[in-house]
Amino acid sequence: MSPKTRMIEVRQNVLKQNDVVARALRERFHEAGVFVVSLVSSPGAGKTALLEKTLTLLRQQFRVAALVGDLATENDAARLARSQAPVKQIITGTVCHLEAAMVQSALEGWNLDELDFLFIENVGNLVCPSSYDLGEDLRLVLMSVTEGEDKPLKYPTIFNSADVALIAKIDLAAAVEFNAVVANRNIQAVRPEMTVLDVSAKSGEGVEKFLDFLRSRRNAARAVAASQRAKAFAAPD
Repeated sequence: MSPKTRMIEVRQNVLKQNDVVARALRERFHEAGVFVVSLVSSPGAGKTALLEKTLTLLRQQFRVAALVGDLATENDAARLARSQAPVKQIITGTVCHLEAAMVQSALEGWNLDELDFLFIENVGNLVCPSSYDLGEDLRLVLMSVTEGEDKPLKYPTIFNSADVALIAKIDLAAAVEFNAVVANRNIQAVRPEMTVLDVSAKSGEGVEKFLDFLRSRRNAARAVAASQRAKAFAAPD
């Protein structure tokens, strides 16, 4: 057996185990009625700033909390804590992504029945996170206008594994000569009909539309869950 074959087998086993834990997490989340959203981006794309704004505004109406992954520091958790929502930092060490087991461990001591939204901010990376299911209902991939229009073409896997693309720091679009038409064309080339939302945590542009989107997706998920429970209740033994 070649070293390359062995490496592939180990990776497959790791991903298989992650999927088992992720499925258990998803069932747990659904039973508790908490809507789980994960955020993925490259470092510096603005996901922590957007998440802080999101937590601050949503907590006026909903019970919200967040888990945040980082290689070495708790800086992001400290920033998110300013929203006054419950926050936990996951230190991954040398691992460049979050795994379902890390999320499972971080949830110890939290009563999910007391949450409406749980946000999971992944480590800044557009490669590794694409392979790891975290049990989320919705995966968001962020690209900032300062990164250029070709991010989807360079990292197609993460855009294919995400549900929604957010173009962040849209307030800087004119200053950096960001071409929104090209960026959207590149996103659609990789993931046809993907929902794309423009946001700016600094100026607030697009944030309310983004929050409305989150509310609508949560409501839709709750309606589906209620329908499934009704069918299960009505089904003969």
